[in-house]
Amino acid sequence: MTEFLAFDELAWPAVDQLPRDIPLVIPLGTGYSKTRLVDCLGHPDVIGILPEIPYGWRGSGLAVPERILQTLLVNLLDSLAEDGFSNVKCLCPQDMGIDLGSRKIVLPHTSQYQPHIPLPDMEDSGKVVVIPIGHTEQHGFHLPLSTDTLIIGSIANGVTKQLPLLACNLPAWPYGVSTHRQAFAGTLNAGGRAFEDFWLAVLDALVARGFDRMYLLSGHGGNCSFLHNVVKYAGERHRRIFCATSWLYLSDSHGAEILDQYRQSPIGGMGHACELETSLILHLRRDLVEMDKVVDETNFIATPNYYMDWNEGGALIANPPWDDDSITGAYGAGSLATAEKGKIWLEAAIQEKSAHVMEIYEQHQRREERRNSGYGRWGRASHQGSR
Repeated sequence: MTEFLAFDELAWPAVDQLPRDIPLVIPLGTGYSKTRLVDCLGHPDVIGILPEIPYGWRGSGLAVPERILQTLLVNLLDSLAEDGFSNVKCLCPQDMGIDLGSRKIVLPHTSQYQPHIPLPDMEDSGKVVVIPIGHTEQHGFHLPLSTDTLIIGSIANGVTKQLPLLACNLPAWPYGVSTHRQAFAGTLNAGGRAFEDFWLAVLDALVARGFDRMYLLSGHGGNCSFLHNVVKYAGERHRRIFCATSWLYLSDSHGAEILDQYRQSPIGGMGHACELETSLILHLRRDLVEMDKVVDETNFIATPNYYMDWNEGGALIANPPWDDDSITGAYGAGSLATAEKGKIWLEAAIQEKSAHVMEIYEQHQRREERRNSGYGRWGRASHQGSR
């Protein structure tokens, strides 16, 4: 009988040890017949299932143009191929125009037979749409590839639970940008330009349906500079929305204060698979953490204006090879992590992002009041109703 392996629950050494001919599948949504998938792949002993693409495809409730989704999917599949995996597939519903050649498996999907359910619900059109964006990438010897997605999804869920009248959220998106991916197996890369195009298309779709307040919430540092561009493009394209992003979490003055209050590591101890991320996953999914395999990595080549820490990196911006500074893929002191600190930091991150949501809501409201009053150039007829 075929075993189904949750690819993103592995740490990167386990991914590196996988046979390179193992079938690896990225599904568009869930609900496919496992029996039929096994038949399509020739009844292998093991199939690796990567995180599902929760939306973006026709029938998902929030679709983007298929050529945009296709480019992003090609980049993800190519990431695995570059690591030597020779049997990589994308599992798609029927009647989609995405061309992936032999890397595409087509099966019936529940979305083709059930009523269309929009994401987010149209009843939430006056709320801030919180969009958590994680990644599937290595996190040292001891954390799963799903670390960023688990954390940012939990923060987003906490925000909407705390502010049900002001916020709604999309499912956590599990793929981002990693320009360092060659060093460690199992790290995917959506590609910077494809990533930007995809998220701008998502915002276009939301705006077309009447949503006008969005918060792109990143759990992965490699996403952030590209999301800055998306926010700028969207603000120019849709002049009556308020779309924002920010640097990860625990990054504003209050969040950074809580971070510093409980951390034990010095500067350089928090970067990646570190005291912070390890503490958060110990709190959220203790079963996925292998603390006996933690290796502290604090040998980053630091100079006054270029160094590694969660909220500090100096004035210089650069992108040297990841393996210059890390043997295991980690940056920081994961051995100092505890679930107790993870609980405190998760609650602080939720409070931080809830405050951001309230600010986004206020910003849009006050700006619309000013626009509608005819302020400056908004008083011209050509601007009225402009989105």
